[in-house]
Amino acid sequence: MAEEMDYTPDLYTLVDEDGEEKTFEMLDVLEVDDERYFALTAYNEDPEAALNDDGEVIILKSVYEGDEEIMVSIDNEEEYDKIGRMFMKRLEELYDFETEDSCSCGECDCDHE
Repeated sequence: MAEEMDYTPDLYTLVDEDGEEKTFEMLDVLEVDDERYFALTAYNEDPEAALNDDGEVIILKSVYEGDEEIMVSIDNEEEYDKIGRMFMKRLEELYDFETEDSCSCGECDCDHE
């Protein structure tokens, strides 16, 4: 008899600019050039609500305030685009899906084969 796998997501409650708490599921973590980046998506306990969710991926960067690690938005557009492409490539491989704007070269947002 095969054992059932218990999947427990890594959940994080974050506070947005308006002071609202929201729960996210960690999808992946990347370390690039001595920086840590996180890919998260909104968490829904209700399976039906999860199916109707748009699946938006949020990308945040790790910074330290004293000894505490916090996740912040990436302000630099070039950095955000670079890390976003890296995450999407990894997530496509991990979860076996392709986005509409997936490029076979994995390096850009183009539509060439």
